[in-house]
Amino acid sequence: MFDAVIVGAGPAGMAAALTLGRVHRSVLLIDAGEGRNAAADNVHNFLTRDGTPPAELRRLGREELGAYRTVRIATGTVTEVRVPAGGGFHLDLSGGESAAARRLLLATGLADELPGPRGVEALWGRSAYHCPYCHGYECTGKQVAVLGADPARVRLALQLSRFAADVVLCTDGRPLDPAARATLETHGVAVRCEAVTRLEGTDGRLEQIVFETGPSLAREAVFVVNVPRQRSDLAARLGCATFADGCVEVNEFGRTSVPGVYAAGDMARRATMPMPMSAVIGAAAGGTLAGAVIDQDLACADFGLPNPLAQERG
Repeated sequence: MFDAVIVGAGPAGMAAALTLGRVHRSVLLIDAGEGRNAAADNVHNFLTRDGTPPAELRRLGREELGAYRTVRIATGTVTEVRVPAGGGFHLDLSGGESAAARRLLLATGLADELPGPRGVEALWGRSAYHCPYCHGYECTGKQVAVLGADPARVRLALQLSRFAADVVLCTDGRPLDPAARATLETHGVAVRCEAVTRLEGTDGRLEQIVFETGPSLAREAVFVVNVPRQRSDLAARLGCATFADGCVEVNEFGRTSVPGVYAAGDMARRATMPMPMSAVIGAAAGGTLAGAVIDQDLACADFGLPNPLAQERG
């Protein structure tokens, strides 16, 4: 019986394991080896680790966790999870092993679906991006395109225009609000309204955007629309409340709607957060908080104390 099983060994899961390991909690960290940012060259906006390759960040995390004898790492996935009548959780792993836990932390993360255009998969994470805080700085002085026509895409194009050499909003055949177009033009952001046929590049580096009609557009980077989805269905199987976008609903302490189940990282958010927080450092912070709350939860249960963190979800 582990004090906690953590499903997912990205920044949220490893940070939670570190927090729990430092107070001698027995932890099983289950690592499927599927990082959301694996395609990216580097992790950014992470203090002291800015520019570190994702695989290196994971290696460093596992190395640090090795110093804590109560933390064990297992490679694989959870194939089955059960909630025994006596409480706690029982999990079966893909390698045939089973584990029992008093508390369960889901840190399985999100995966990105890329609805298009053709060619985006080969560029994803290297010159096709979605987050200005993760990759915007690397577009300094470059020719950049933003795909889409809704207000969020207009805002992103204007944001990038502050430091990119040249920004073009490509609506991909969608109508653009006239007021938005006027604002873009006032701030030097050009607009291309033709439907986009494909993105072309070499070795992960964008070279040009090809349209159904009109000349191609030479670009060095493009910000595309991604559709995040839950990488694992564990939260659904446990009956955790979710939002319309699929994110697991948690309160300010990382608690889900299911007693004893916590969630951290980009897979979960509070009701006051309108979208998933994709930053690696944000996921690590969420894991640290969830680990501390789990420890306090267990300590109060063990010693029969009132739990100051036992608030309603919301």
